[in-house]
Amino acid sequence: MILAFGGASIDGSAYREVTDLARHSPGRLDTAVTVWSDYGLAVFALLMLLVWWRARRSGAAAAVTALAVPLVVVLAYGVNAALKSAVHEDRPCRSLPVRTLEACPPHGDWSFPSNHAAIAAAAAVALLFVSRRPGAVACVAAVAMAASRVWIGVHYPHDVVTGLVVGGLVALAAMPLVRRRSEALARLMASAAPLRPLLSVS
Repeated sequence: MILAFGGASIDGSAYREVTDLARHSPGRLDTAVTVWSDYGLAVFALLMLLVWWRARRSGAAAAVTALAVPLVVVLAYGVNAALKSAVHEDRPCRSLPVRTLEACPPHGDWSFPSNHAAIAAAAAVALLFVSRRPGAVACVAAVAMAASRVWIGVHYPHDVVTGLVVGGLVALAAMPLVRRRSEALARLMASAAPLRPLLSVS
């Protein structure tokens, strides 16, 4: 049997205030937040695709930097998942007597830190290294994603804040390295015929 850490003592009261507000909010708002929470990560994928598509016009080095964004997101997810497995914090909807907008994940699907928040933050910060405007949009979307996870009841506030920090720090550490080596990486990729279309507009 795995003993799970309980995070209610950290900000359980704030979590309950948010979930109570969600239960008494208009149905359309709750539906919008729930849909965003469940499917909003697709927006980050679309932004990554858009930024890469445009970066190809700025040269191979810019395209390489854009192509690194999804890889950095995967790295951030891996770091966050390792922390999640190490801490074993049970979901707040399992530790506290609350009614939530979504069904509570099963025991063993740990809460801390939030994967959704980490993925969103990593994508947003990494995108800033490629293009400021889409990156700024992604930063706002990342905060909205983090907040939505508390609103629907599957995370404590400290789960999503930590997820944002983890994702952001991974991107801040990885993307400068990619940019410094972008020219060399571009030459390496250009030497492989199947990869050349990824680097420039044909």
